[in-house]
This record gives sequence, C-alpha cells and structure tokens, in this order.
Amino acid sequence: MSLSELRTKDVVNTRDGKRLGKVMDIEFDCVGGHVEAIVVPGEWKVGSLIRGEKCGIVIPWQRICKIGENVILVQLEPGDLLEE
Repeated sequence: MSLSELRTKDVVNTRDGKRLGKVMDIEFDCVGGHVEAIVVPGEWKVGSLIRGEKCGIVIPWQRICKIGENVILVQLEPGDLLEE
C-alpha cells in the first residue's frame, strides 16, 4: 500500500468512534525498513498558522487495529495522543 492510498482513508478511534481525520504523513524507520506511525491532523494553534507549520497527532503503528478499504481503525486512549 502506498502513502497516497493511505491518505485517502479516514482514521477512526474505536474507543469513542471519533473521526480523527485522514492520514497526512507517516513516520518511517529507514534502518529497520518499516512504518513506525501515521500522523493525522491535530488542533491548529495560532503560532503554527502564522509560521505555516502543520500540527499533527502521531499514532503508533501498534495502535492500528485494521486498515480497510475506506477507513483505518485505531485504538487510542486519551493519554496515547502525541502532538507533533
């Protein structure tokens, strides 16, 4: 599966049914040759908007339950969310 295919899928948390957005980036381990995490849009902050930075929520690959045709199901607790 390519990044462009991942970017078309909605990411949904199975714990609360909340839609987190679409994949905007991935974190890749070049040495091990595997994806470590996906990144979905986070909350926009005024300072980030002014600087043109993208804010994202990092979801570790281990938290992905299922990648379907149109959706990626993840299982996250409130303390699991890391802002990039």
